[in-house]
Amino acid sequence: MQIRKAKGSDAPAIAAIILPIICEGTTYALDPDMSETQALAYWMGPDKETFVAEEDGVILGTYYMRPNQAGGGRHVCNCGYMTHTAATGRGVARRMCEHSLEYARSQGYRAMQFNFVISTNERAVRLWQSLGFEIVGRLPAAFQHPIHGYVDALVMYRIL
Repeated sequence: MQIRKAKGSDAPAIAAIILPIICEGTTYALDPDMSETQALAYWMGPDKETFVAEEDGVILGTYYMRPNQAGGGRHVCNCGYMTHTAATGRGVARRMCEHSLEYARSQGYRAMQFNFVISTNERAVRLWQSLGFEIVGRLPAAFQHPIHGYVDALVMYRIL
């Protein structure tokens, strides 16, 4: 599996990954009624570096990286990851996170923070913990899950 910076021509494949996840509304605090244009503007915006994971020319996942805060907080980065539903369970998210950790170090970031990990997204929580992230905060009932109602959101952090 190769991970590389996304190009404009990757937008249709990225949209095919992110739109179903956004529309599902269970793992990201984004408007589930976002248009494709809005979703791509969010994911590939000028404030982010966007990457894709591909195998045999097929894009299986995507992630972005950005400074978590400006000014005195810019040494901590933030990322978002999404894997195509057909590639779930194949290690794509793990590989993208490993790549993001290496890339973040190379860019001078000192830590990585996930601001809003939905507590019911247990696979992601376990994966991030296995990669050295700690739960450093819990936001009670901060996310309205379409199935489970109000659930907690977690803040996860790892020093690089």
